[in-house]
Order: sequence, then structure tokens, then C-alpha cells
Amino acid sequence: MKIKPYEMVIFAMLGTIMYVSKMLMEFLPNIHLLGTLVVATTVVYRKKALYPIYIYVFLNGLFAGFSMWWIPYTYIWTILWGMVMLLPKNMPKKVAPFVYIGVCAAHGFLYGTFYSVAQALMFGLNFQGMVAWIVAGLPWDIVHGVGNIFAGCLIMPIVSVLKLADKRH
Repeated sequence: MKIKPYEMVIFAMLGTIMYVSKMLMEFLPNIHLLGTLVVATTVVYRKKALYPIYIYVFLNGLFAGFSMWWIPYTYIWTILWGMVMLLPKNMPKKVAPFVYIGVCAAHGFLYGTFYSVAQALMFGLNFQGMVAWIVAGLPWDIVHGVGNIFAGCLIMPIVSVLKLADKRH
């Protein structure tokens, strides 16, 4: 994956925007633009979207501490990236927004489940303990998924802006 100098700048900015948007929206628990930005970036940059995703992950650890809570971040956003990568590149324009919003929402609803894998491994939870951890977090996963539905409405406008910016180079 060879990256061009202007892509380095774009990816650094996108990773930083992901981080800053999360920080600005922290007063709303589990509601943010991260899923939206990951989906939009993946639609436009495909494999290269991993660069801004991991810049975001690194910035999160750098400013909030590389502790145990951070470990799931090393894979949790890659799951969303992978979900988008599995979708067809050229979906009909009338269908694509709903599919992208659906994937973004699904990631939000399943966030606690994805996170629980690391929790179980780090804290020695058995299957029942892991399920209890997931169930305890369900209200927050519901908030997360619903928030992703609303934030997901911005996916296609962001895709359009990113494609327009990419055409110029």
C-alpha cells in the first residue's frame, strides 16, 4: 500500500478529525462520529483507510493513556473497516446510504460484544462472565447504535467531500 505525500496529509487530518470529534462529543456518552468517519473513509480509501483509523487509535492512547481500556481499540475499529470492505464497491446510489448506515448502526449495537472479547481475555472471564458483561452494557450499546444511525446520515455527504478532494490530486 504505497501512499502519496498528499495522502499522508489527508490521513493525518482524518485521524485527527476522528480524535477531535470524539473529544468534542464526550459530553454525550457513546454518541460520536467515529463510526461515520470510519465508514466514509473506508468507502473512499479502501485499504488505506487503516492509516487514519490507526492514527486515531494512537492519538487516543497518547492523550488518554495506553492502558487496558485501549487494547480493544487496536481491533474494534478494524472490525467496522472490515465490514465495509466486504460490501460491494459500487452499490446503487439509492441503496448505499441505507447499507452504510445499517453497518454503522450494527457496529454500535455490537460494540460491547466486540469489546468483551478483550475484557474476557484480560480479566479471565469465563463465557458466563463475558455474557454478563455484555448484558450489563446493553443499554449503552443501544444508545451507541441509535447514535450511529443518526450520525450515519452524514456518511454520504462526507464520502462526496472526500471523493471531491481526492479528484484534485
